Parts: sequence; structure tokens; C-alpha cells
Amino acid sequence: MTLPLQGIKVLDLTRALAGPFCSMILADLGADVIKVEPAPNGDMVRTWGPFAAGISAYYLSCNRNKRGIAVDFRQPAALDLLRDMAGQVDVVVENFKSGTMESMGLGFDTLAAANPRLVYGNITGFGRTGPAAQWPGFDQVAQGYSGLMSVTGMPDAGPTRVGVAIGDMTAGMWTAMGVLAALLSRERTGRGQRVESSLLASLVALLGVQGQRYLSAGEIPEPTGNDHPVIAPYGVFDAKDGPLNLAPGTPDMWIRLCELLDLEAIMSDPRFVTNEQRMQHRKELKIIIDARLRMRTRAEWTCDMIRLGIPAGPINNLQDVFADPQVVHCGLVEEVAHSTIGQLKQVASAIGMGEMTEGSVRMPPPMLGEHTGEVLKEFGFAQAQIDAWQEARVVMLAAKTT
Repeated sequence: MTLPLQGIKVLDLTRALAGPFCSMILADLGADVIKVEPAPNGDMVRTWGPFAAGISAYYLSCNRNKRGIAVDFRQPAALDLLRDMAGQVDVVVENFKSGTMESMGLGFDTLAAANPRLVYGNITGFGRTGPAAQWPGFDQVAQGYSGLMSVTGMPDAGPTRVGVAIGDMTAGMWTAMGVLAALLSRERTGRGQRVESSLLASLVALLGVQGQRYLSAGEIPEPTGNDHPVIAPYGVFDAKDGPLNLAPGTPDMWIRLCELLDLEAIMSDPRFVTNEQRMQHRKELKIIIDARLRMRTRAEWTCDMIRLGIPAGPINNLQDVFADPQVVHCGLVEEVAHSTIGQLKQVASAIGMGEMTEGSVRMPPPMLGEHTGEVLKEFGFAQAQIDAWQEARVVMLAAKTT
């Protein structure tokens, strides 16, 4: 199987989530990603629970398809080693606090001077420069700072964070897209470039119509909970066995919904004739619709609504999700052999391409220092040099397992 990024070599100096998620996207697409972890303890995310066979689920979620080496960033010899490696790769990705890479002699200007074709992916919390450039990049702080939390949550409960680290993950996604674009540009120009994103930029870029409402109309959106901000009925309703998403977004769908629920009479009710009127009386309308929906299950209503062209679907928990026939059919969970865990299930890549016929998960997340010796040899370092570095604890090799 030929993968799109086969032959592209990435030096991954990232940790936690945003950077590793970026490099995992590149790895899923076939890049040879060398994950560099600080010896002796490794990526900080290794200490974050919950754990499977002693291994962090956080770490497992964003480090597959990579080879791992461990070096002691506190030793000058290790930084010299990384500069040598950066001269031989196509891409460097890092998400250190702004200025840290420059202080280690690993900043873009230094590395690009030795390797002009280098694409350098840089992820920060709030931008590389500016008054908040030195703020630590933590997802929930960025969710609040970006305004995303101000439009998320129930009206009577106040702002709510998104239930996944969406700032970290979207920053990684934006940066991966930028890296791909820079690699394509390099084919024309022969030169690499810096690619940068931040948790702040990634979330502001996702504000979509809510952001446009303010920029174009001066409106400051507030949380609307599970209701659509400008369409009614559209949101979460209660079926016999749990919550159901219902989205009749056009007048025709509204009519078909009323007919399905035997609620033709409310179509002429002055409170509900137009979308504007339904918006004003959303709570009364929900009470009426819920009373009908509670007569049957989510699955029964969903089937009837889809048959009538009314968008609808259950609100699944994760047990429901991973057992769902469509999720299974689409191959959204894959398995790979792991030396400690055994068969490791992973959420698959969302990208499908014609030549990626064997799935996205090819290698398990590496153990700390698992590939140090192998990788350094490939980069041209002699075994005697590797042994000397290991003796001086400049690098660390994984303990052999029996």
C-alpha cells in the first residue's frame, strides 16, 4: 500500500495533545514520524490518567504510527543531536512555549539556515507574538478566551467547555493542513517555510456564523443550549427511552413532522405558524412535541423521520457509538498489536483515501525510547557514538522486554 506522505520524514518535538495530534495526522497519512521525548520520564501526557495496563489513555490517543526516541534536552549534546537530525528531515513540529525552541538553538531561523527545504510546524497557546504570547496553552483557558465557551452551554447555567480538548485538537488539525500546504508549495519553490497556529486562532476560526453575527450585525450571541439559535423546532427532544436530536430545518420538514406526530392542528396555531413565531414560543412547542415523542423509542422515531426526510438521530453515549452498526461498517475503530496491552483498539483516522485500503492504524504508540537505537543508526550515527550517548544518558533506549 502506497501512502500519500510516504517518504516524508518528520521530527516530532511535541508533547501533550495539540502537537502530537498534528503529527499523528501526518503519520496516519504515511509520514515517518520520529517522536522525540525528554528522558528519563517522557512526554508529560504519559502521567495523565486513565490508564490501560499502566499506559495513559491520553498518550495512546494521539501517538500511533510513530517511532519513538528519548533524549535528555538538558544536555548540550542532545540539542546538537537534534539539530543534526533536523538537517535531514522534511518537517519539524513543535508546541513549546513561545521562545523556548530559540533558547535551545532549535528555532526556525537556525534550522532553516542549515536545511532550507525544512517545513517547520509551530503550535502555541495564544500566538507566537503579542501581549498573550507567553501565556501557557491550556485547552480550557483557550476555550474561554476565544469566546467558544460563551456560546456553549445552557442559558441558565452559564458557559460550558466542550467535552473534548477541542482547542488542542483543532490547533493540531489546522497545523497539519498548513504543513501539507507548505510541502506542496515546496515542490514549486524548493524552499520550506514556517507554519504556525495556536489554540486561540484555531477556536476563533471555528466561531463560524456566531462570529459572523457579531462582525456583521453587532450581535453578541449567548448560549442557547441544545436549541438551534435561529430555527425552531430544532434541537434535543425526549423520546420514550432517552434524548433525540430533531432538525426539521425547512417549512416542508416542519409540515411533515406535524403530520407524523399527529399534530396538524398546531400548524395553524398563531404561536407556531412561522419560524419566527415558533422561536418566540419555543418552550411551549417543545412541551407539545415531547409529549408525542415519549410514546415511542428513539430508534422507532428516527426510522420514521429519516424515511420522511426529516433529519433526526439519537444522542448516543460512547458505548452506543462504538456498538453502532454504521460506526462499525465505516471502520471507525481499528486494532493494532501492542507489546503491553495486547490488541489495542484505536479511533481510526477520519480521512479516507482510495489507496489507503488497509486502515489508518499501522503501528501502536511507541514505548519510551523504543526506537532510539534504530532511528539514530538510520540518521547515520555510528553504534559507538550511540553507546557513548547512552552511557552519558544523552539518549535513552527502551528496556528490553522478555
